[in-house]
Amino acid sequence: MRGQNFKKKPDKTNRKKKRRDNVREQNQCRFCRSKTRFIDFKDIEILGKMLTHRGKIFSRKRSGNCASCQRKVKLAIKRARFMGLLPFTS
Repeated sequence: MRGQNFKKKPDKTNRKKKRRDNVREQNQCRFCRSKTRFIDFKDIEILGKMLTHRGKIFSRKRSGNCASCQRKVKLAIKRARFMGLLPFTS
């Protein structure tokens, strides 16, 4: 039986996957939903959620923030780092 060419079965993994309609994306970021105007650099709990375990700031896509709130978070994290409340690196 060696040396004979057998036909491969068609690959079934290339089928189109059905899109889930029950998964809902959030329309607003967490700060816009709570109507937060100012992000305080002393609020370490919230700012800690915006950082990786290595101390890097999460991107907008990963954190779910809008552009203006992401800029406010960036400024607050940098201020907290300067004051010694958050680490620059791990």
